[in-house]
Amino acid sequence: ECTYYFSLQDGSFLIRKSSGQDSRQPYTLVVFYNRRVYNIPIRFIESTRQYALGREKSGEERFDSVAEIVENHQHTSLVLIDSQNNTKDSTKLKHVVRVS
Repeated sequence: ECTYYFSLQDGSFLIRKSSGQDSRQPYTLVVFYNRRVYNIPIRFIESTRQYALGREKSGEERFDSVAEIVENHQHTSLVLIDSQNNTKDSTKLKHVVRVS
């Protein structure tokens, strides 16, 4: 099921509904970089009605919409952490992947 990933360019991305039924993490940002697929949770913060990426951290960037996250990271690099190999990369969101 993952074979089509290998024709993608670095910075390709899509947003999908998260697999769990958790209202605090409604979506996942999937980023393709360096032949790897990164799944970054998009959290919904009930108190401010905003969205943020990844695990909760102090001083994190918050956004009013998922589209705003995408727009921001088309200009600002997104840090990609591979916890298995303990490596860090970064890329901008460049190519939206249309899933039929």
